Amino acid sequence: MIRSRIVHYFLCLALLSAVAGGLAGTQAVLAQEEPEPVETLKLESKFPVLSGESGDDYDFEVDVKYQGGERKRFDLTISVPPDWRGYATAGYPERQVAAVEMGSPETFAATEKIKVKAFPVFWNLPEAGDYVVTLEVSSGDLKGSIELTAKVTAKYEFEVYTETGRLNTEATAGKDNHFALKLANSGSAAIDDITFSSTKPEGWSIKFNPEKVDSLEPGLTQDVDVVINAPKGKTIAGDYVVSINANSKKINDSLELRVTVLTPSIWGWVGIIIVLVVIAGLAVIFRQLGRR
Repeated sequence: MIRSRIVHYFLCLALLSAVAGGLAGTQAVLAQEEPEPVETLKLESKFPVLSGESGDDYDFEVDVKYQGGERKRFDLTISVPPDWRGYATAGYPERQVAAVEMGSPETFAATEKIKVKAFPVFWNLPEAGDYVVTLEVSSGDLKGSIELTAKVTAKYEFEVYTETGRLNTEATAGKDNHFALKLANSGSAAIDDITFSSTKPEGWSIKFNPEKVDSLEPGLTQDVDVVINAPKGKTIAGDYVVSINANSKKINDSLELRVTVLTPSIWGWVGIIIVLVVIAGLAVIFRQLGRR
């Protein structure tokens, strides 16, 4: 009886030793097979597509996520469409940056916020459409990139102005008085169906030549002849304000013009007659004196 118990005890002890040895061996194998941490680089943006009018600036925010136990320097490269400019900023206050350092043995994962600013050059008003801006972050063979899209919408803008810059003119009552205006399309898209109207004193007539502009392309101008007629006999001499309006479905513009009205005066003709009479009288006197 005692002998069987002793045998049973040693068998249990051997079994426990074998199990413990197996666990230790398994842990050693797992420790040997566990791979070393892999370096990764990801670029993410919450708003990768921004919309604006032609000529606007676009500010994108990008999260650069680096996972690795070694501190590295990452170079930043920005690619933009032709006639566009772009650069990266980081930190507070913001400053332009061309590279950023990330990672350390203590902090295995690191994230850096980069702002990408993209904009067309000042002389370029891009047509409506999508324009792709690319940010590339690299350190040796470790690279990552992200495409950001500037969704450009058409910019409608025009201006009514005078070539001389003067906003005043003279007009003779009862006659057609011509005043030259210019209409310029300073936007990025054609403006169609431009019509003209005016706000004027009662009884006045204001006509436009041409009466309508079917279409005005970007960068072009249109000459407009404004014919102003103040009724004779009903208009006294003085200054009057006339408003000239250019209207389209997309945009409108206007200017105010000061019109100085000149009215024919009977005393002006009387003065001319008096001068002529005086000249004729002097001529007669000189002739008579010459005969003597």
